[in-house]
Amino acid sequence: MPKHQPTERHFLFLQGPHGPFFARLARMLRAAGARTWRVGFNRGDAFFWSDRRRYIAYTGAPEDWPETLARIVAEKGITDIALYGDTRPIHAAAVALARRLGLGLHVFEEGYLRPYWVTYERGGSNGNSQLMDLDIARMRAALANAELEMPEAPARWGDMRQHIFYGALYHAFVLLANRRYARFRPHRAMGVAQEFRLYLKRLFLMPWHWADRVQATWRITHGGFPYHLALLQLDHDANFQMHSPFSGTPEFLEVVIAGFAKGAPTHHHLVVKAHPLEDGRTPQRREVRRLAQLHGVTGRVHYVRGGKLAHMLDHARSAVTVNSTAAQQVLWRGLPLKVFGDAVYAKPEFVSTQPIGEFFARAARPDSRAYRDYRHFLLETSQIAGGYYSSSGRRQLLRQVVDMMLADDDPYQALMHGTAAPRQQLRIVK
Repeated sequence: MPKHQPTERHFLFLQGPHGPFFARLARMLRAAGARTWRVGFNRGDAFFWSDRRRYIAYTGAPEDWPETLARIVAEKGITDIALYGDTRPIHAAAVALARRLGLGLHVFEEGYLRPYWVTYERGGSNGNSQLMDLDIARMRAALANAELEMPEAPARWGDMRQHIFYGALYHAFVLLANRRYARFRPHRAMGVAQEFRLYLKRLFLMPWHWADRVQATWRITHGGFPYHLALLQLDHDANFQMHSPFSGTPEFLEVVIAGFAKGAPTHHHLVVKAHPLEDGRTPQRREVRRLAQLHGVTGRVHYVRGGKLAHMLDHARSAVTVNSTAAQQVLWRGLPLKVFGDAVYAKPEFVSTQPIGEFFARAARPDSRAYRDYRHFLLETSQIAGGYYSSSGRRQLLRQVVDMMLADDDPYQALMHGTAAPRQQLRIVK
């Protein structure tokens, strides 16, 4: 929060989720009496912000951005900065300035308990979240008077089609109409044209991908063999890049498949499950086959393209990941879990510290009671029912998040101080 809370709040929005969520959020903040501005860095940002009077186009060089941001903050009297993800270079500069000036910093992310929840925190997310330093004992103390009913983790991803559609539309504008923003550089290594082609390819191939994963899932769930899950992430995901010991998925696969070959009983299998938004930019299936052959476990290692995690968890023995939020569904079912990166849920009560070979041989079970308390704490604080991409999901999210942004306490402090507003019950959004 700002060091001195002014009467009028001035919010500066930077880059948000693909689609109209930030524009809808700003509209409701204005209805609450705040002022809002948006800095856009490309034509995609501009397209999804309909209020031209409150739009600032940044067309300068990347290295000039910190100085320009400081000038905008001073000229507009900015009290709060809102952004989606805190590690891309544009946002990292804003995080540093907000901390130096004592501005409110509102960080949105995909839900730690996705699907059907999104994450809202102050100051940082993922490996920069306050959750990294909160232990289970403090969470339990804060929950002493909380009575929220615990919803189960839904089996489906959520507004997947809308997510892919808005991503393709955003990259189309950046690719085809970005002349004004000629010096824009995306925060991902892949170029905009390649990103756009991958989004289009995924949209067109969705029926084939569906048939492929249904067939693969059926073979695994009806195979009659014990199996473990390896949950993959997107190589370009900020959580993977910034809070992981690996430079890419192939390194993670090497460690996991080698550990499986060394430690797992010979009648056990390993299922490598791709991220639901995996777009084929890395040849994961081919790498899995190569490593399985290298370590002598061909026929015992399977690759599944996306799909419903819940169906596979129903029969799995354990799971491994870098720091995927999908691991929360693993813990919800009381299955052993090993993680390699920094994760908000990597608490010693319910995440294994065993070496990978020993984990596959004799995985230690989590303390399910401790995890349920942790999950309860998240649902009372930073996890908000709703979504960014579907209209019904945005409506559900906006009913709660605006009041949270205007509150003096951040979501965690609000629960600990007894100032948290009643939370919405989950309503499945499509």
